[in-house]
Amino acid sequence: MSLTYVRILKNVDIDDAEMRFRDALAENGFGILTVIDVKETMKKKLDADMEPYRILGACNPEMAYKVIGIEPSVGAMLPCNVILRKIDGGTEISAINPVASMQAISNDQLHKIAGGERDMMRAAVDAA
Repeated sequence: MSLTYVRILKNVDIDDAEMRFRDALAENGFGILTVIDVKETMKKKLDADMEPYRILGACNPEMAYKVIGIEPSVGAMLPCNVILRKIDGGTEISAINPVASMQAISNDQLHKIAGGERDMMRAAVDAA
């Protein structure tokens, strides 16, 4: 089982990829809780240069509410992180596979919900 679901957006810069992906996430029930601009952070903290790289913390509130109710410690694994990074010829979107990330917790109810969330995340990545 793959940890992430990856899609390459050819000839799309990271800003356009983020806008497209945010729209696709919204259409699939997700919102963004956090944005970490890793390039900016590395420049500020280490004076190091790197290609554009962002981490988006995506959340489906309904599913988050359900899984926290089932297993309160699951919050350590939320939100679903998605990486946007510049690559030669475009932008790579790499979204966490919720089923893979939830394998650390033995709870069949949780795994069933993670399967639905995986399908919704995959649909959002495909739609970007």
